[in-house]
Amino acid sequence: MSRKYTELTFTPAVKEAQEHYGARSSASKVESWDIEDQKMSEIESSFIAGRDNFYMATVNEEGWPYLQHRGGPPGFLKVIDCQTLGFADYRGNRQYISAGNLRHDDRTALFFMDYAHRRRLKMMVRTESFDAADRPDLEGLKDEDYAARVERYVLFHIAAFDWNCPQHITPRFTQAEWNAMT
Repeated sequence: MSRKYTELTFTPAVKEAQEHYGARSSASKVESWDIEDQKMSEIESSFIAGRDNFYMATVNEEGWPYLQHRGGPPGFLKVIDCQTLGFADYRGNRQYISAGNLRHDDRTALFFMDYAHRRRLKMMVRTESFDAADRPDLEGLKDEDYAARVERYVLFHIAAFDWNCPQHITPRFTQAEWNAMT
C-alpha cells in the first residue's frame, strides 16, 4: 500500500533529487509506511482545533506559488469531519490573490505549526470557496465574537497529510502559552 501523501509529493523530479542526494532508499521506506494519511484521527483534529493560525499555499495560472497566513482565535478553522475543514473568510486587504488562484486551481497546501511543542502538520487539500450570501448553511463557520464582515466560506477537502519531524523548529510561545508556564 502506498501512502497518498508521498504519492502526491514524491514526483519523478523529487525522486531524482532524492537519488542525487542519497536519500532515495530512506524515502522509499517512507512511501511504504502503512498509515492513514487521508482521514484525520482525533490527534490531527485536536491539533488543528488548537491552532490560532495556519499558512495556505496556492498557485496562479503562470505557476507562481503564493503563500498566505490565516489567523484567528484557536479553533477558527473548524474540523467538520475526518476529511473536511472550513472557515469563514473575512474581508481583508482586498487583493484576492488566493481567491483568484483558487478559481484557476483548487489544489492547496496547508501548513500548521505548534512552535511551543515543536510540531508541524502539512496537508494537501482541494479547496472550495463560496460567497457568504450563496451559502447561509455554512454560517456555523463564522466566529460570533468577531464583528468583521464574512465575504466567503472556505472548505478544505483533505487529499493527504503528513506530520513532520521537530528538527530545526525553534520553540516560540504566544503570550498565553508563556503566561501558563510562568
